[in-house]
Amino acid sequence: MKKRLTQTVRTIVFLALAFFLLWLSFKGTDFRELWAVLKKARYMWLLPAAVVSLLSFLIRARRWNLLIEPMGYKPSLVNAYHSVVTGYFANMIFPRLGEVAKCASLARKEKLPFDRIVGTMLVERTIDVLTVLVILGLTLVAGGTAAGRFLYDDVFNPAGDRLSSSLTRVTIIVVILFALAVLVVVIYFTQRKRLSRWPLLGRVYAFTDGIIDGLKSIVRLKKRWEFLLLTLLLWISYLFMSYFPLLCLGSTSDLGLSAAMYILVVGSFGMAAPVQSGLGAYHWIVSRGLLVAYAIPLEEGLAYATLSHESQMLLIAIAGAISLFALFGRKGGNVLSSVVAKKEV
Repeated sequence: MKKRLTQTVRTIVFLALAFFLLWLSFKGTDFRELWAVLKKARYMWLLPAAVVSLLSFLIRARRWNLLIEPMGYKPSLVNAYHSVVTGYFANMIFPRLGEVAKCASLARKEKLPFDRIVGTMLVERTIDVLTVLVILGLTLVAGGTAAGRFLYDDVFNPAGDRLSSSLTRVTIIVVILFALAVLVVVIYFTQRKRLSRWPLLGRVYAFTDGIIDGLKSIVRLKKRWEFLLLTLLLWISYLFMSYFPLLCLGSTSDLGLSAAMYILVVGSFGMAAPVQSGLGAYHWIVSRGLLVAYAIPLEEGLAYATLSHESQMLLIAIAGAISLFALFGRKGGNVLSSVVAKKEV
């Protein structure tokens, strides 16, 4: 009961933050101009974006299976696919818990150990972060000085300025936290035999052992070339998911793949915000990014962000409901809520 209440309060807080970011994104916008842009949009280009998005779910599911197989488990591709889509669906409701829902759904459906599945998810996320960093570097080169100026002046520098303004205090806190973390790790491993006698700590040790085993899956990976190929195809899919909505608007249709790569990078910062599926944050950073880097009027940029983001959210809502039903039938909603509540850490 307490977990459900905490989860509800957290969801409401994040939703309020999302609406605040939406208000911030559309503040000062000429809505008549925005509506005029949306009326002229060529919506047919959202269809190939949706097809590529569904393909990306399948690619991610297959890549995830490759990480799970070295541990001796072989979940079906269909269940992995539905679990991936369910995770995206859950993230629309429970911010930052989509990955937990994805792992819990597959673990429950295939009767797999949840902690080991979480380990493979952490490997996935690490690889995705590294890939974004590589694409960021390529974007700064291919996108020219305008793209670089937006990333530095409007994203990185403000964060750096806030950090440097209290650098001494932050440094002291970081040093203390690092020392405490080292101490906890030392005690955790050196006193394992004694501490594991406690039921709660015993479960913690079992959970971390599973995560470590999952992380080792990348070392034991047998089909490494397929994994690399799938990773490449996955991010090519994301690139075209950013590109096709550009073709919907006359002002952005000629920007090309380099602009799509740029949007993919800056959009990833918005999607990483702790709100439901990047709601509001994505709209703000993409519209301002297009304005600074490519001189796209704010209303045009917001139109692009709205078309791109909301079409994906609609797709995920439909596909997610279907996947949740495919996994757990009519009790899917209750199952999703329960597995997230139980597995939330």
